[in-house]
Amino acid sequence: MKKFPLFHKLIATSFGAGYSPIAPGTMGALVAVAVWYVLWLNLDYSTLQWVVAALVAVFTVLGTWSASISECFWGEDPKRVVMDETVGEWIALLAVPASGHWGYVLAAFVLFRFFDIVKPLGVRSMEKLKGGCGIMGDDILAGIYAALSMFIFNYFV
Repeated sequence: MKKFPLFHKLIATSFGAGYSPIAPGTMGALVAVAVWYVLWLNLDYSTLQWVVAALVAVFTVLGTWSASISECFWGEDPKRVVMDETVGEWIALLAVPASGHWGYVLAAFVLFRFFDIVKPLGVRSMEKLKGGCGIMGDDILAGIYAALSMFIFNYFV
């Protein structure tokens, strides 16, 4: 058996967060929050949105590829693969308004984790896709639901 390529191991585990012995999925989502926060501190809001959208696009592709490879070494839908949580959380964070108020960031985190864990409205069915598409798909949809929930809340409040 070939050795698991370090590049794919780093991407699949969100740079090691997936090795957390406690709640690796939550740790993957926290990686997204940490990266988003550093970007929020250093970029204007418009640039932040573009950079996060680019991160979503790039790491969706890399995460799908790396998740598929990880299944060859760790089995079907391995718990160490958390790039899906990182990408899903970035999608939810796209709905945080320019103020970056911690309440919105917390809401994005909680809503994403809720939709990721409960898996309503077709989220669970995304897991039926093969390989990395199934691993990434449910969390991408959970992130979309979290973002939509926040956009709806922001519209009415």
